[in-house]
Amino acid sequence: MTVPLPFWKTKTLEAMTTAEWESLCDGCGRCCLHKLREDTDRLHHTEVACRLLDTATARCTDYPNRRSRVPDCIRLTPARLRGIDWLPPTCAYRLLGEGRDLPAWHPLVSGDPESVVRAGISVRGRVINERQAGATEDHIATWPGNWPRRAGTRPAIGSLPLRTSQGKQP
Repeated sequence: MTVPLPFWKTKTLEAMTTAEWESLCDGCGRCCLHKLREDTDRLHHTEVACRLLDTATARCTDYPNRRSRVPDCIRLTPARLRGIDWLPPTCAYRLLGEGRDLPAWHPLVSGDPESVVRAGISVRGRVINERQAGATEDHIATWPGNWPRRAGTRPAIGSLPLRTSQGKQP
């Protein structure tokens, strides 16, 4: 008897149901972190979380209403995905959009939502809420690369001014 392939191996992102699309999110919380972009277009990831992200669980505290409460929150769609360069390299939407497969630690593969935490991908307990952070540029991190960031290491920021990924001055 042949075991059917999982939906993410047989469907395009555009063909997925809403439930399938939503299930691709591994719950890492990395997309909910602030990003800064230099005038040269160089992107810097930070350890500063959106005010709606519960830093202890890496989950949005008001997911259904997030876009009305945080106007610059981006609703990911297959069409928008093509124009976004700031998703982490581990993001299922990015991986599948690039024709790659989900990693073994992804909850859809492992069957365990905690596997993303054990793999060191989740931001759970590793970030600061924007309301407590102060200046975002003081929280440049090696996102979304190596976990955990070693104390005292920060990439060179280069020429300022920085702007958020949505183009606004921080």
